[in-house]
Amino acid sequence: MRRIKGRRAAAIAITTVVSGSFSVASSVLAQEQPKELPPIEVTAQAKKKTTVAKKKAPTSPVPQAPAAAPAPAETAAKEDQNGALSSNGGVDGYLATKSSTATKTNTPLIDIPQSITVVTKEQAKDQGSRDLNKALTYVPGIVMGQGEGHRDAPTIRGVSTTADFFVDGVRDDVQYFRDLYNIDRVEVLKGPNAMIFGRGGGGGVINRVTKKADGERIYEATTTYGSFDTKRVEVDAGQAVTNDFAVRINGMYEDSGSYRDFVDLERYGINPTVTFKPADNTKVRLAYEYFSEDRTVDRGIPSNFLTGKPAKTNESTFFGNPDESYMYFNSHVATAIVEHKFDNGIQIKNHTQYGHYDKFYQNVFANSALNQPTSIGGGYPTSSFIQLGAYNQLTERESVFNQTDVTTKIDMGSAIRHTLLAGVEVGSQTSDNQRHPASGNYGAPSFPNSERNVPFDNPTTSAGPDWSLDPGPRQHSELNVAGVYVQDQIEITRYFDVIGGIRFDRFDMDYTNQTTGDGFDRVDEVWSPRVGIVFKPIEAVSLYASYSKSFLPQSGEQFGSLTATTKNFAPEEFENKEIGFKWEVAPRLLLTGAIFQLDRKNQSVAIAPGVNEIIGKSRSEGGELALTGYLTDKWEVVAGYGYQEAEVVQGTLTTPSTTGNEIALVPRHTFSLWNKYQFLPNWGAGLGVISRSDMFSSTATNAVTLPGFARVDAALFWDINENFKAQLNVENVFDIDYYSTAHSDNNITPGSPRAAYFTLTSKF
Repeated sequence: MRRIKGRRAAAIAITTVVSGSFSVASSVLAQEQPKELPPIEVTAQAKKKTTVAKKKAPTSPVPQAPAAAPAPAETAAKEDQNGALSSNGGVDGYLATKSSTATKTNTPLIDIPQSITVVTKEQAKDQGSRDLNKALTYVPGIVMGQGEGHRDAPTIRGVSTTADFFVDGVRDDVQYFRDLYNIDRVEVLKGPNAMIFGRGGGGGVINRVTKKADGERIYEATTTYGSFDTKRVEVDAGQAVTNDFAVRINGMYEDSGSYRDFVDLERYGINPTVTFKPADNTKVRLAYEYFSEDRTVDRGIPSNFLTGKPAKTNESTFFGNPDESYMYFNSHVATAIVEHKFDNGIQIKNHTQYGHYDKFYQNVFANSALNQPTSIGGGYPTSSFIQLGAYNQLTERESVFNQTDVTTKIDMGSAIRHTLLAGVEVGSQTSDNQRHPASGNYGAPSFPNSERNVPFDNPTTSAGPDWSLDPGPRQHSELNVAGVYVQDQIEITRYFDVIGGIRFDRFDMDYTNQTTGDGFDRVDEVWSPRVGIVFKPIEAVSLYASYSKSFLPQSGEQFGSLTATTKNFAPEEFENKEIGFKWEVAPRLLLTGAIFQLDRKNQSVAIAPGVNEIIGKSRSEGGELALTGYLTDKWEVVAGYGYQEAEVVQGTLTTPSTTGNEIALVPRHTFSLWNKYQFLPNWGAGLGVISRSDMFSSTATNAVTLPGFARVDAALFWDINENFKAQLNVENVFDIDYYSTAHSDNNITPGSPRAAYFTLTSKF
């Protein structure tokens, strides 16, 4: 068994230092009562009391009418009082009522003409989510892929991605598993929207909003212990030092095993942040994060060629060599945000982010199916043997992004108001990659003692390829991007909102094979429009229609696929048409629905090593329903249903047989339901169901089906006193056998058996 080494002592030391720092800070600041930073801006909406589902101020000059009911939650009231300084996002428990992800302006969800799901920190914590992969399990329309065991890889509306991730609105496109220790909420925007985000985001984007130093006093430690030797500790501490200066620090350390044999992980992170006001109308946020992870790379189990389903084996069985299958990742990310409001009401925000990332992963994995009617080396049949593959890859990336946004509101009279946005984004990314294609270095096997073939009933091996052979070419890429965008949100009486915008991007890519000296370059200049209209027949209901586009250059989302052929291909295009509704069923209960059609064009696919062709078109269409909020004061709910059909409408010239194939990891039906009920003042219970219908494990073949399943989760909550809370989460209560996801036909992840996790949260 490969044990992760080399960083545990450092992690423990950091955790000890962090904990000690919290204690010292608490003692030093104990004599001063915590103070919230005064707001930079208190808008007309922020000055009045509203329901958590915020009502929009009338566009006419007539004085505002009072809201129907006062804000029912302390968090919402705090947001109203603090205005732009609060990072709360209109959150009350599981319900978020506004977002800036889709528009770059703080907009009520009911006024956004696009489907958006917000996973709050309260929901993630109650469900026992420690990372992004698990947090998105209850989001309709998303299936998290296996990611070859070393990265987040969601499929959103039929589009798989490893790069459409953002942190506070800035791109975070390196491949790794994202933790939630410093995250306030996760906002999932479905459908392309290059007008806001630039390239990529064909199926949507996932934006993590970090915890900020907002002046609120918090000293909290969370410890989790559970099945498969799971051990984790988190700390969150911060408060206002003066009226104009606040600090906060988040830290995490985890050392855990898995239900999968020989699989473990060790990760830790630390994220200090400060907020200060150099002037009354100016606010500055500074932050730094260091994150590190070592883990076993686990690519699951193979399929059975005869049945077209996952091969029957124990869910813990490891195929390949676990000692030769590992990854490490570390990142340094520094952020500076400056916001200023001029006396004339114009606001300017400048956001700079620098990131340095190092990653290496290596794996030995199942590369054929059980009962596959082929032979390997020497002509021996493979009916009861599995062929192994292997490779490793090194990635180093340095990224710098700067966004400048200018917003203002203009009242035109006659009940017409404009919210104008103009912005510029510039960025530079330098990447170095080296891939060692070691699967060819096993040599010609001699059956049955081959190091490349392993018996299906005993597939864990200590053998591996010769990594000293040719490590493959060193690939270097330099990317410079620049985008300019404008947007107008127009309120036309209280009945209509119109949003329109356009963005121009210049994408300048240089690629060099440093081993051969070959080089390619390409410049793409692309316009991306976005338009939507919202009709509100009554204040609590909005009906909308929207159209948006996005693009992805042929160098790919990780800049590694530019070749002599693909450099001549136009960028991929994503076009989304959507209609939907949002209904505040009650002051703290939101029902949303949408139907959509998403077309993808100019997708480049590899048909042979070094040979690519363009798929004519693929299409995803379907609908979603979601219910979020409070059914009663004691009963919270998050429910979602999604229906999708995603297929290749036109295949390549060489492989026309793919026409009509369904897109991988897109079940026709997905359903999720999570309830939390406070049955006593200090006792609560949670119950959840996740259900999916069948889905294919690969688009190219549609040969292997992952069966549908329904899994039940549960939780119990005990507020011991005002300083201590205990929580027990049980995943897969009825211990069903199921397959959660895949990367290909023979990299399939079995679902976890029943598992229990106990969490204790302490506040000081």
